Amino acid sequence: MRQVRIDNTDELLKQFNMLPNNYVYRGHANAAWLLQSSLERVLGSKWSSIESRKFEKYSLEQFQAKFHLYDSENITPDSKLGWLSVMQHYGVPTRMVDFTESPYVALYFALEAYQPASKLDLAVFALDYSAFMEASISHIRTKDNSFAYTRETLHPMQDKVFEEVVDRFSYDITWITEPGRHNERLDRQGGCFVVSGNGDKRISEIIELPIYSSCEFIKFTIDASLYTFVFALLRKMNVTSKSLYGDLDGLARAIRMAMQVYASDGL
Repeated sequence: MRQVRIDNTDELLKQFNMLPNNYVYRGHANAAWLLQSSLERVLGSKWSSIESRKFEKYSLEQFQAKFHLYDSENITPDSKLGWLSVMQHYGVPTRMVDFTESPYVALYFALEAYQPASKLDLAVFALDYSAFMEASISHIRTKDNSFAYTRETLHPMQDKVFEEVVDRFSYDITWITEPGRHNERLDRQGGCFVVSGNGDKRISEIIELPIYSSCEFIKFTIDASLYTFVFALLRKMNVTSKSLYGDLDGLARAIRMAMQVYASDGL
């Protein structure tokens, strides 16, 4: 992972704008936080390959069994990734890690969880989607020479291939996917998921495997002093809770964030 420190506004804009469109991003309110799935965080020190699989199996079975009792949209997921994405949306811990197509949306999510009094640096991770998926596909081919998908032909089949190939054989690869069916909030946020193909391994273990040694993975550490500037920048871009959530929850979050920024800045 390449480390880049940003301590002025010009450098922030330069670094974010110079990256091509084949990157996906994730923001953290604390630069010291590790890149982890929500399942990894919940298990904490008790994490192991056995516990990870056990918890995923239990939560998936429970959610599927009772989904019809609470579903108001009458849209039932038709793949494992589909189920996991819905679970992630509603806060069930999964091995999925939320990313977005926009570095500024990622920066917003870092800001949303930020505590100004902490004076801690923020972080945005940037991952070369194209390079990682090419490396993942190449790795599958070393195990299965009948695997004929390319990155382009794979796109509409990602859920199916994940379930029938990647997850079935627990391949040690990174899988980057959009759910087959978006909810409105995920669509607004340009959301996607980074998933460990092997449920026995943490996402950081998978990303750091030698097969990805030539794939760009960057951590931007953003100095805490840029907090108020980042808030003003994102508001000018209309990257706000209101635009990203599109409901009363978003409005409430926007008001809370504005109050927090103004209080920290003494305005």
